[in-house]
Amino acid sequence: MDTNAVKKHCRAYPGAEESLHGAPSNILVYSVGGKFFAYFKTSEPERWRFSFKTSSDRFLELTGIPGVKTARFMGRYHWVTVVDVRSLPAEYLRELIDWSYRRALGNLSRKRQAEALADAGEAQRLRLAPIAPPKARPRLLAQRPPVHRVRGRS
Repeated sequence: MDTNAVKKHCRAYPGAEESLHGAPSNILVYSVGGKFFAYFKTSEPERWRFSFKTSSDRFLELTGIPGVKTARFMGRYHWVTVVDVRSLPAEYLRELIDWSYRRALGNLSRKRQAEALADAGEAQRLRLAPIAPPKARPRLLAQRPPVHRVRGRS
């Protein structure tokens, strides 16, 4: 799968938008409902390096592959960069991009998800079911007052 095939694949998702961001970022972004799911770097020396979001398990797996590295400034959010998209098998790359798209879709409200998937067929809707973000850690509703122990003689 070459760069043009990856671009075509990213544009084919329901509700996907392609936008070019100029200097200083110089990236070609693919998003759904305003949420990024993939981007290409468009300036030298990193021209046509492809980045996308992965799960934490896949992040560890992918960063161990030669030619795949942690995405600059986005690595802590589990984004990876593929130096040359031709180095990964096409089906594997499609699967990774699908996951990233589904995760971005899962970050949208149900109404915006329905709007994005409005033009999709039933089979495509089932294949691209949104992945919900992990639940936040529950907060304590009431803070307990600190316990003060008196040191005394026994």
